[in-house]
Amino acid sequence: MVEVVSSIFAQDYLADLKVALDLLDLGQIHAFTVAVEGGSAGTPSHSAGDWSKELTLPTLCHVDNVSGLTAWANDTDYDNVFVGALKTFLKTGDIVVGYSGSGNSANVLNGLQYAKEMGCTTIGVGGDYNGGGGGLMASLVDIAIIARTHSMERIEDIQLIINHIVKETIKAKHRSLLR
Repeated sequence: MVEVVSSIFAQDYLADLKVALDLLDLGQIHAFTVAVEGGSAGTPSHSAGDWSKELTLPTLCHVDNVSGLTAWANDTDYDNVFVGALKTFLKTGDIVVGYSGSGNSANVLNGLQYAKEMGCTTIGVGGDYNGGGGGLMASLVDIAIIARTHSMERIEDIQLIINHIVKETIKAKHRSLLR
């Protein structure tokens, strides 16, 4: 019985993921230089590695500096951890990406708001978690990429898939400029 349930789950999972991917507007994807994250810390870390290594873009993932992250959280407030880091590293004109499944993570929203105030382009990569339509992030950012699925697991999958689509698109278009 477990094998049948697992098979049904896998089929449903892949079908939902395919629908969500088919509904993405990939014409709005650009290159990134600074990454901010929500609950899915692994994706921006992976993305920063890809973009800096394979695209030679100066890229930071603020959760990779655990000491800095926890210092900002401890000395100010967890809602300000990304604002603190962005104040240190951000340059006008940077592209700041916020990853949040719900689109309502206060720390991500605050970081994106600060980036906008500093003249940066902001991109939000999230989902329709619990029918939230990308949450507050969707209307805050310059470009919202919202996966049309209510499943946090599919949202997180799509966030990583978007990273790979962006990276491969940039590599294909600018191969001669890359190492």
